[in-house]
Amino acid sequence: MQFNELNLSQELLDAVEELGFSEMTEIQQKSIPLLLEGNDVTGRSNTGTGKTACFGIPAVESIKPDDNNVAVLILCPTRELAMQACGELKKFSKFKKYVRVSAVYGGASMEKQIHELKHGVNIVVGTPGRVIDHMKRKTLRLESLRTVILDEADEMLNMGFREDIETILKSVPEERQTVLFSATMPPAILAITKEYQKNPVTVKIDEKYRTVDLIDQYFFDVAMGRKTDALKLLLSAYSPKSAMIFCNTKKMVDDLTDELSESGFRVMGLHGDMKQAQRTQVMNGFKNGSVSVLIATDVAARGIDVNGIDIVFNYDLPQDNEYYIHRIGRTGRAGHKGTAYTLISGRKQLYALKDISKFTKAEITELPLPQKNDIISLKLNRIFEQTKNIQNPSREALSLAKRLIDTGKSPEEIIAGLIDEKFQAEISSLPEFDIPTPLRKSRRRDKADTVKIEINIGRNQRIAPNFILGALADATGLSGRDFGKIDIFDKHTTVEIPEAETDYILDSMKSAKINGHKVEVKLYDGKSKSAKPLKDDFRNGKPQKKFKQSSKGRYSESSPKKTHRIKKRH
Repeated sequence: MQFNELNLSQELLDAVEELGFSEMTEIQQKSIPLLLEGNDVTGRSNTGTGKTACFGIPAVESIKPDDNNVAVLILCPTRELAMQACGELKKFSKFKKYVRVSAVYGGASMEKQIHELKHGVNIVVGTPGRVIDHMKRKTLRLESLRTVILDEADEMLNMGFREDIETILKSVPEERQTVLFSATMPPAILAITKEYQKNPVTVKIDEKYRTVDLIDQYFFDVAMGRKTDALKLLLSAYSPKSAMIFCNTKKMVDDLTDELSESGFRVMGLHGDMKQAQRTQVMNGFKNGSVSVLIATDVAARGIDVNGIDIVFNYDLPQDNEYYIHRIGRTGRAGHKGTAYTLISGRKQLYALKDISKFTKAEITELPLPQKNDIISLKLNRIFEQTKNIQNPSREALSLAKRLIDTGKSPEEIIAGLIDEKFQAEISSLPEFDIPTPLRKSRRRDKADTVKIEINIGRNQRIAPNFILGALADATGLSGRDFGKIDIFDKHTTVEIPEAETDYILDSMKSAKINGHKVEVKLYDGKSKSAKPLKDDFRNGKPQKKFKQSSKGRYSESSPKKTHRIKKRH
């Protein structure tokens, strides 16, 4: 359905056409006509489906020339989303001079916002906290309000704005249109819908439709503690002009920003603890291209609307499957193809990623990490292609080239020197080592290739060999066959491991728990004093003494006459 098929004013159609909009997305086609008719609407839609236009176009169209008071209030969870929505509404109202839109949000000058509100604003976009501040000051009066819109309602509830939202909804006229858009519909959202909307029409896009359809999705299985090095390799290999990296915590954003900056990448971080001036500076840098990589938390990234993002990286797995859709939806917008890469470590994260794949109904393909030598070859080829396509050099450049040749250096030496300078700059951020990936295939080892590790847990904690083996396999991704003899003492346990994997295994087990106990793992020095070990041990993943499984899923020693195979944990 085309926008010009809607019953819109010519001024609004002209603005929509100027923005390059022609055909509506599914959520727009289903919701805009309902909103124009004045219905209460509950819309479920993901990021990147054109949701701002869903409520923005009807909001602008509803304003009358004599509306000198606030007629439409739009609530957003973050400053960035409020600023973005305000900007979009100003574009829609370009040819309707009597439509005046203002944004109010924390972290910005209250005086400036008060000044704007006093000059006949009729649409206000704001965050709940700042809206209430203005209501208390009586600088924002809502007696004439006809429409209230909750954008990203689920995120506002996640951020603790429920009380503020209800305070606002109870303070505005009962005879109003109430519109709610949300990516998810948890019970708290349904409760607000039931209490504050009147006969709402629910609109949602088809289950089969996901914004992930146009996005190629891949993942890399990385050794524990090596995600940052893997990320450096990937950024060097793909050289994105514009990329976003998602982390789960503010501290991780700061740490990763510092690490990548020190390695020469043009990167900046964005999270909720930053002042508004800092956030604006970061976003301006990202939009104008002076910053090519933006690292952000999920909440901080809400409302970011930047076209042309080449790649999205999930440094941390999202804490909610819906967040995965929001994240990767930053690329692949407006019908363009996009790419998303996820870094995982360990079997638990692999299983979590499989759940995400099922949830999104999209295939997430594993790729091998590019090796340093491959990246070097790739960069040399890029330099070759760039150099061979040079056309019509300036007179000044030709004159300088002649002067250089006159110094006695050959053209080959001059070209090689210039190339080397660029090449060294390109590879300066690469890690100094290749990254080992978790080993999944079993392999046989000679005894000479093994060492022992010591784990500070044993018989006193009711530990059995299968608990130890399961924890090691789960944390490292190695096969049970990669581990040798397991000796359990009163207070500690020793395990034979492949010598080549010592550092990786110790690193992987740093935060491990075994049967609910947090453990410390170190290289065995043979000095621990304890009682004699249990005779039960595993060699090459097979029990040397037989166990049987009880009804509670635990293992106890069986009689010598009966043998039972222990099923290895996966």
